[in-house]
Amino acid sequence: MDNIEPFISYLQHQKRYSINTVVAYQKDLSQLFEFTTTTYQISSAKEISSSIIRSWLVYLKETNHTNRTIIRKISSAKTFFKYLKKNGGVTGNPFIKIITPKTSKPLPVFLKQEEMVDLFNHELFNDDFVGLRDQLILEIFYSTGMRLSELTSLKINSIDLNSNQMKVLGKRNKERIIPITFPLKNKIEAYLKIRNECYNNNEYLFLTEKGKKIYTKLVYRLVISYLSRVTSKDKKSPHILRHTFATHMLNNGADLNTIKEILGHSNLSATQVYTHNTIEKLKNTHKLAHPKA
Repeated sequence: MDNIEPFISYLQHQKRYSINTVVAYQKDLSQLFEFTTTTYQISSAKEISSSIIRSWLVYLKETNHTNRTIIRKISSAKTFFKYLKKNGGVTGNPFIKIITPKTSKPLPVFLKQEEMVDLFNHELFNDDFVGLRDQLILEIFYSTGMRLSELTSLKINSIDLNSNQMKVLGKRNKERIIPITFPLKNKIEAYLKIRNECYNNNEYLFLTEKGKKIYTKLVYRLVISYLSRVTSKDKKSPHILRHTFATHMLNNGADLNTIKEILGHSNLSATQVYTHNTIEKLKNTHKLAHPKA
């Protein structure tokens, strides 16, 4: 096909394109031109129309290419035709009217309610400072859907046990109020009692054994350690507990706006992703319960 070599040479001289990207562009274009030559006996980029591009995309879909791969191939070809048009190789761009397919976002991973019951089995935690701290960290993640960065930044004066609420400083320094349940309140009171006996000169709620502010890697490690005892899921992280909180709230009848406010999402679309897990649960229930399913 004409002009492919100058185009590849052009990419190689551009700092923003890595070697792997250039190789991918060359592979994608070779596959496009192989298709147009074999199917339409076309030997020039000038002869490629939007309808031919659409048939190529259908071919890619029928040959089990993922949307992500198809999007990359479209990007490669678009860049090539922009280059040709800029350098007089073609007068138009057949990709102008082509709609790029959307990639489906993976559903949030979450733990089952039975697994969360097992997680808070008292046998997993010691009755000392570390055991009470670790248990409270897990309780707060699951009871509030809090982010990891928000938890490590929690201060004692952020918690109002009289009003059963806590102030959280989220993304872009946006403050929000999260309610505290009575079981969580009891856990906080038990932890604060032993914490204040050992370390009473630090404003942060969660501390290391040396009395310093707890850090992200430590929380990450302890969450993974405890989750490994109750679930076989590959993904284990504080954010999984955030997903679990939101999914269980939805499954038990909470409305999206309430969950949005508690999670600190700026718009409802970020919260709506959790409805997919709920819908999957409804589908499974329907399949098991309906006589004609």
